[in-house]
Amino acid sequence: MEEFYSDFAQRARDLAEKADPFTRRRLLDLAQRYDLKSKPGSSRGRSSPPPRATPPTVLFSGSGES
Repeated sequence: MEEFYSDFAQRARDLAEKADPFTRRRLLDLAQRYDLKSKPGSSRGRSSPPPRATPPTVLFSGSGES
């Protein structure tokens, strides 16, 4: 999986060379994020959901019988 991310980062850099300044900046930022994901053991490369501030609400209430 690391190779996939590093290859994708390089493709984004290649595209950035031919892009306008706004798109170039966005592509380079994207490449940087994929570089972080490509490094094994990188804590920033592995995104985990933020901790919940409140417990999930119950969608259904009642006995569960129809």
